[in-house]
Amino acid sequence: MRDPQANFASYQTFGWKTAVNPGSDEEPVKLLDSNIRAAIANELKKRGYTEAPAGVTPDLQIAYDTASADKLENNPVRVGIGVGGWGGGNVGGSVNVGSPSVRNYKEGTLVVHAIDTARNAEVWQGRVSKKITKGSVEPAAIAAAVASAMEDFPAR
Repeated sequence: MRDPQANFASYQTFGWKTAVNPGSDEEPVKLLDSNIRAAIANELKKRGYTEAPAGVTPDLQIAYDTASADKLENNPVRVGIGVGGWGGGNVGGSVNVGSPSVRNYKEGTLVVHAIDTARNAEVWQGRVSKKITKGSVEPAAIAAAVASAMEDFPAR
């Protein structure tokens, strides 16, 4: 989603949205968070934005949310019919019926927000949801998910 009033040509720098309670004891940045931040920063730099130095107010503040949810995957009944011949006159046939199955899986969602610092308004939001697998938290998988979520983020 994109705010039609936002002038992305005027944005040059980005920084990270700080915690709502800056004076509180904030948890250290976890490895997963570090990998997500690195992937987002890489996507923004590819599009011509630069990270604002510490102490400088950026044009855009970047925030992200992650969530996971249990989902059901449903495979319907399958029916297969086969007819064939072998040799000089032997003909055979078969019918196979597969029973339906339901499996549980986890789906992860990443939402990236870009906030215009001057207006204090969200100007862009990207989202991606995918099935969580064993390799989903590897840096390459995170980079691919972030790239998918940010594929329509405006370039400078």
